[in-house]
Amino acid sequence: MIPWTYQSSGSSSDSGQDSNFQYYQPNPSLILNSQTQCIATINSPNAYTSSMVLSGKFLFTGSSDNQICLWRRNLFSTELGHESSPVCNMGVPGKGVVKCLVVSTDKIFSAHQDHKIRVWRIDMDERENGKFTHLATLPKLSDRAMKFLVPKNHVEIRRHKKATWVHHVDSVSSLALSNDESLLYSVSWDKTIKIWRTHDFRCLESISKAHDDAINAVAISLDGYVYTGSADKRIKVWRKDSEEMKHYEVSILEGHNYGINALALSTDECQLYSGDSEGAIVVWQRVNDGDLVVAGALHGHSKSILCLAVANDLVCSGSADKTVKVWKPFEGLNSCLVTLEGHNGPVKCLAVANDQYQSSDSVSSCLIYSGGLDFEIKVWQVLVPNV
Repeated sequence: MIPWTYQSSGSSSDSGQDSNFQYYQPNPSLILNSQTQCIATINSPNAYTSSMVLSGKFLFTGSSDNQICLWRRNLFSTELGHESSPVCNMGVPGKGVVKCLVVSTDKIFSAHQDHKIRVWRIDMDERENGKFTHLATLPKLSDRAMKFLVPKNHVEIRRHKKATWVHHVDSVSSLALSNDESLLYSVSWDKTIKIWRTHDFRCLESISKAHDDAINAVAISLDGYVYTGSADKRIKVWRKDSEEMKHYEVSILEGHNYGINALALSTDECQLYSGDSEGAIVVWQRVNDGDLVVAGALHGHSKSILCLAVANDLVCSGSADKTVKVWKPFEGLNSCLVTLEGHNGPVKCLAVANDQYQSSDSVSSCLIYSGGLDFEIKVWQVLVPNV
């Protein structure tokens, strides 16, 4: 396995690399022996897995047939992988894909292709069998009714058609929770960002035309910065004004030549990773004044980056090229440690198990969960040398 080292690029090449970028290029003189194995494969005959998130001992998955499932992670083993069934599952009202899932202390939020956000509670019995309870669909009927009665709350969504500003009018593509879990942020292909209060599910704010094209991803730092990535090739940084209690645009990050599909913050939040439709992952480094600047780009995928996930010092990327790549900092730079091959379709979603990242003197181990358009969920055990 050949890692990638940081190297300045010269002029633009035939591959379309921007001369303003610095790239990680192969360094044959440095080889790390990473070991990996697929320890479980779950087949879904009816739908592909479109979203996933880990929470404690469980894995939540959303699918293209509007199902949300809860899996007990200890059932994913070589022996049980093909026979495991979810602890519980829920067929969601409406049609379309479950685009994103986030879990708070006591709730699960799901984003849907039918323009809605749904809120759930999981009730577990003493045998750890679960049951989904539907708490709300956002925007709530009461919220819609209050806004509907006041004309100024109506916005034009297309020619000769209006809706209240609490509505998303296209697929809700991504969700994120504030650090204290009091606010839920949703972004949509309708180019808007909406902020919801989680205790009563009220829409507090809508940023209309936040981008010039569909918004595909959102990430939030512990200190309150909100990052949104769009098909308009830009990342925007937002911050809440403590006096007006409204969000304002802090800066625009420009460095991609193609639309942005995924965002992820490093564990220490000093780097932001953004993946685009050409297969590049741009690494943004936070400098002393808090601004983010381009530190480099990770190249190795041959098609679109569809998802990113971070755990401790590992960065995982899933792509339309049917592979998952695992990246690890080496001498301050990110090296491609291993490529996970086994999916027969694009890799749509990823999750990395933080709590199973266990280190010895020479080797670290973690579990990576991947969902593909091949209707399979795979679980990978990756052993990484400590360098």
